[in-house]
Amino acid sequence: MSEEQAVREQVVKSARRGQDIIATGRRKTAVARVRLRSGSGTITVNGRALEAYFPAVKDRSLVAGVLEHVGKRTAVNVAITVDGGGPTGQAGACRLGIARALKFLDAELAEPLRQGGLLTRDGRMKERKKYGLRGARRGTQFSKR
Repeated sequence: MSEEQAVREQVVKSARRGQDIIATGRRKTAVARVRLRSGSGTITVNGRALEAYFPAVKDRSLVAGVLEHVGKRTAVNVAITVDGGGPTGQAGACRLGIARALKFLDAELAEPLRQGGLLTRDGRMKERKKYGLRGARRGTQFSKR
């Protein structure tokens, strides 16, 4: 067994807790911890149903779209704990967490997930405010007199 395979085995063992597969997803300031197990296809977010937690259709489709992309929508149960950020950031964090958990579940799903851009973390963050400016980039208004 090569060193790379040994490292991968260690990561998979640390990601598995009993029958659950645990993965983390991040987006902006939101962090999602995802637990994946075989089941009937229920998705719960912070103890509530997906439809109750994300009332916007775009956020629901962002989260569930990962499972539909690989055809596992009715094969696994997903329990997500998410905090920080707003609804869109939380939905993006859930999406990345589910994709990473699916990669641990079945290594053959890694390539379709990668091709769909689902394993790439969105690194865009809010830019910090700089001193002497009113915001990240906006300066003060110029006054001639």
